[in-house]
Amino acid sequence: MANWSHKIASLFGVTEEEAPPVLAGALVFFLLFAGYFMLRPVRETMGVAGGVDNLQWLFTGTFVATLAVMPLFGWIAAKVKRRHILPWTFGFFAANLALFAVCFQLDPENLWIARTFYIWISVFNLIAVSVVWSVCVDLFPTSQAKRIFALMASGASLGGLVGPLLGIALVELIGHSGLLWLAATLLVAAIFAARHLQRWRDAHPVREELTAGARARPLGGSPLAGITTVMRSPYLLGISAFVLLLASVSTFLYFEQARLIELRFPDRDDQTQVFGLIDVIVQSLTIASQLFLTGRLVQRLGLGVLLVVVPMVTVLGFLWLALAPTFAVLAVVMVVRRFGEYAFVRPGREMLFTVVPTEAKYKAKSFIDSVVYRGADAVSGWAKTFVDMLAQQPAIAALVGAAIALAWAVTGASLARAQSRIADQLEAAPASASVSGDRPV
Repeated sequence: MANWSHKIASLFGVTEEEAPPVLAGALVFFLLFAGYFMLRPVRETMGVAGGVDNLQWLFTGTFVATLAVMPLFGWIAAKVKRRHILPWTFGFFAANLALFAVCFQLDPENLWIARTFYIWISVFNLIAVSVVWSVCVDLFPTSQAKRIFALMASGASLGGLVGPLLGIALVELIGHSGLLWLAATLLVAAIFAARHLQRWRDAHPVREELTAGARARPLGGSPLAGITTVMRSPYLLGISAFVLLLASVSTFLYFEQARLIELRFPDRDDQTQVFGLIDVIVQSLTIASQLFLTGRLVQRLGLGVLLVVVPMVTVLGFLWLALAPTFAVLAVVMVVRRFGEYAFVRPGREMLFTVVPTEAKYKAKSFIDSVVYRGADAVSGWAKTFVDMLAQQPAIAALVGAAIALAWAVTGASLARAQSRIADQLEAAPASASVSGDRPV
């Protein structure tokens, strides 16, 4: 064991004792994302099948569904032991997948089941991913996060690469319902992988609040505490603004992707293949960066580089799209934006939460990652429709997207400075202040 730990440590720039949690965390992400990305091309095809002009309604439905689910997650986070929040949440979603599998078996052509699935999987994706990251920011301080978060996230990219290939290989053999059963199985397996993270932290405590005893107690508080915590904290409001702008940029590009693919590839099978190909390219680029570049980059240049570079590149991409609104240009911009988000922005965004109180790492973080994100999806979806209706020119929407991306970059730079300042204050504060959760956010 010492031999492989040494090899991982020397290859990826972590300590030998960090090798086991890196592998466990990467496995959790791999299992989650393999299941999700196995189903994602089907979801995208369903969205296009319902009509690109109706996508804003699906986005609005997703936001409403997220609002409905959040109190349930808040209740779980308040009542369940911290170390059991992920198993309860993943167990709930695995049961949902099994229910959809049965529905698809009984009535595979039902349009409303398809629409419900589109909305549900959009909610599931954000909450499930948020919960995994909540566990990570709960278990690892900023100093370790800079070394290992990108490596853990590489499991998500590998899962995102394997998932579409599994879907392509298995859909004719087991059908859509079979893919759902397989995704549910992978989700249950992720629960067991996550247990190794908790056990490793038990054996390597950083401070009192990270001991097994602290994580064996429920968080307590109100199921709606995530909302009130965000509203009282300028720092968390800043993260909310960052996520809102990120989601708005993503929605503008998503709608353009759907519009151009519908025009260029009218056949549904061709659409699914294009969506799957884009996913494979994005994940291939992302995993290489996460393994060998992202961690070293943030250690040398700081958190700001992860939060600013991608938004600025996106600004240039939108300007290019305004000048040449073609599918080829859109495909390049989409690949670069998504690759940059997964490889740089997402690990950097999660590092922002390493300096907030424990309750905020679960409740406030989940609120931001789901309600704020899907709310931005819904609002920007209608905004994109309104801009297109008024202008009748794709270039106008691209210029609006460039302005949003510029605001996204400015917000990222401000948050990076704030995170560094809070981290310095925490290091200088007495240990008792850190344990009590009295953090300057």
